[in-house]
Amino acid sequence: MKLGLYNAILHDRSLQEAIDFVASVGLTGLELNSGGFLPAVHIPTYDDILVSDTARDDFLGAFDGTGVGIAGLNANGNPLHPNRAIGNKHAEDVRRSILLAERLGQHRVVTMSGLPGGEPGTTHPNWIVNAWNSGSLDVLDYQWDVAAEFWREMDRFAADHDVKVALELHPQNLVFNSADVHKLIDLTGATHVGVELDASHLFWQQMDPVAVVNHLGELVFHAAAKDVRVNPEHAAINGVLDNSFRRLSPDEERTNLGGDEWANEWPKNAAWDFVALGKGHDTAYWTEFLRALHAVDPEMYVNIEHEDVSLGREEGVQVAAEVLKAADAAL
Repeated sequence: MKLGLYNAILHDRSLQEAIDFVASVGLTGLELNSGGFLPAVHIPTYDDILVSDTARDDFLGAFDGTGVGIAGLNANGNPLHPNRAIGNKHAEDVRRSILLAERLGQHRVVTMSGLPGGEPGTTHPNWIVNAWNSGSLDVLDYQWDVAAEFWREMDRFAADHDVKVALELHPQNLVFNSADVHKLIDLTGATHVGVELDASHLFWQQMDPVAVVNHLGELVFHAAAKDVRVNPEHAAINGVLDNSFRRLSPDEERTNLGGDEWANEWPKNAAWDFVALGKGHDTAYWTEFLRALHAVDPEMYVNIEHEDVSLGREEGVQVAAEVLKAADAAL
């Protein structure tokens, strides 16, 4: 398999420094933020690349001779956000990422399905976790109408530019499990919208990423390698849907997610945590994960995403890289 790193953890470094680090840990790809929740830090000439062959060639030249290539573009965000100052921006970032991918000879853009509000005129997304009542199904009917219209158009746009859009199955999005993937494809007839298989968000939902890959098959376009450790003593009390997040104040370091929305502080005694590969599931599991992906597409990029707060950035990536490389060698 092709093994890479998602670049968000290296946004304080130059592109060249990020490439050098990826090479130093034995990986061969760098997935680049291209909009959405996070800025395109490592694509400073973005606008120029879209119109200038010289700017494009200069940017690609940074990768020449390094042993590291571009491993897809990432525009994770909420393109269906009912606050259109956020939703329109994130939707446009997906479109621009598709155009950028075409210019760079790339064929994968990662994003999320997005999440609308619960009815027309609202300004906040509404995630229906468990639609046991008819009112919740009314909300979902409205949200699926919004999503189908958007993704039907985006699929045609992606097809026109020979790019496939890979949706991360992330909770607090309309599409977050296999049934939702099938529903989106059925509603839109999409041929260029599929899945980015990020194992971490499946683990904490008690899904099996290997089973999901086997089930979705060719609808899996791209993959992320991030582990989760369930903490039984806390999960037993609050469950995996624990919502004990703390709002960070403006004078604390925090990440803007668009408009006036910000990432919150993770629960202190969390039911589950993001961890480096191997700290939640062993190398043997990751070997089977890669085996399932290999059966779908041997050329698929599998990119490490580091969010283990117990490890420094370099240390966490190095730990994950060793597990992922060992799993790949065991195929």
